Amino acid sequence: MHTPPLAGGPHGPTALYPLLGVVLDALREGAVARGGPLPGGGPEAVAVRVGAAVGDPLPLRGTSAEEALTTLVRALAEGAADPADPRCAAHLHTPPLALAAAADLAASALNPSLDSWDQAPAAAELEALVTRALAAEFWPGGDALVTSGGTESNQLALLLARERHGAVQVVQGANAHHSVARAAWLLGLSEPVTVPAPSGTLDLAALDEALTDLHHPLLVTATAGTTDTGAIDPLPEIAALCARHGAELHVDAAYGGPLIFSETHRAKLRGLEHAHSVTLDLHKLGWQPVAAGLLAVPDPARLAPLAHTADYLNADDDTEAGLPDLLGRSLRTTRRPDVLKIAVTLRALGRTGLAELVDRTLALAGTLADLVEEHPRLDLYERPALSTVLFRPTGASDDEVAGIRRALLTEGRAVLGRARADGRLWLKATLLNPHTTTGDLAQLLKTVEGSIPR
Repeated sequence: MHTPPLAGGPHGPTALYPLLGVVLDALREGAVARGGPLPGGGPEAVAVRVGAAVGDPLPLRGTSAEEALTTLVRALAEGAADPADPRCAAHLHTPPLALAAAADLAASALNPSLDSWDQAPAAAELEALVTRALAAEFWPGGDALVTSGGTESNQLALLLARERHGAVQVVQGANAHHSVARAAWLLGLSEPVTVPAPSGTLDLAALDEALTDLHHPLLVTATAGTTDTGAIDPLPEIAALCARHGAELHVDAAYGGPLIFSETHRAKLRGLEHAHSVTLDLHKLGWQPVAAGLLAVPDPARLAPLAHTADYLNADDDTEAGLPDLLGRSLRTTRRPDVLKIAVTLRALGRTGLAELVDRTLALAGTLADLVEEHPRLDLYERPALSTVLFRPTGASDDEVAGIRRALLTEGRAVLGRARADGRLWLKATLLNPHTTTGDLAQLLKTVEGSIPR
């Protein structure tokens, strides 16, 4: 057997080029075979098809690069939940931009690791430039760390607060992302105090009362874009309460943060500039391949607790000689250059291009809400704050709503989420595909209507 070619170096592109055609053909064939937003038949049918394609996962002798790519990429595509299909609208799972996916290929081929400068000279500088620019959208002179997503960003926010103040008491809304409580558990902090959010956003009077009664140090976590409804907490009022009570404020804007690029919608984030840290995910309303998370802070000095030394990566004499120290930029050691796809997207689209995508996507949610309100057999929960729309068949029980969703999934006809609000279960459509049309949305509702029990 000859030694397989590498992706990097001057000969790497020559080796990659024919394989890209194989992969693209397999992606196309898999999507055609799937024929919808999700493979039909449910978990057992998918398991059978994948098992048949894989065969022996670790054979004694291999086949060829072309055969392996064709077989497994096709199987993965055929069995995928495809967020590029307008009927796939359950989660904050975005269809990535083609240019971002292409940039991610370059990152994989070059394979820099952002744990020491000598492994990633250009990537390290690119990350520094892009993260500072993104943080500056919230505060002049701020900085940001690249993370794997909102969960890691929220954990880092709690860690930094703990390292500054000791065992902070976290205060969260009932609408907070589950990762906040999990981060408190991982960090050995007390269980968060949970403040009611009866209308989907954090209740200000209850927060004021909680902050009055609790002992310091305190960290309040607010949300700009909840996973259930897309609701945005009243950030200016929360920031004022935090200032009055001497509490720090972290805002989980993993979903809603990219509204900062939009002149039309950025006012919804007013008050965020008073936060001490902000979570942002560009693999949501930024259309990046996973992962593209950030944790932004107003002052780079806030990141000092992450400083760490490993002599083989950032020896003191190397740092003193001017080699950048990267270990304090993450809790992870090996780290791929996820910043490249972000940088390519920012350069190609600019602020106005990103704003157009954000505006178009939020407008689609408004259109879907209109269609639901006009539908004689569907009820709308409320007008969308971002791109999430909750609706349910009129008069249906919660069990029936859950059954409709599962039937659509099993048949591979539509991928809708579920959310509990106002004491009832709702179907959830999270729109993240800016190419979706009004006709697509009408067809989605028609598909749901066809599954309503008569």
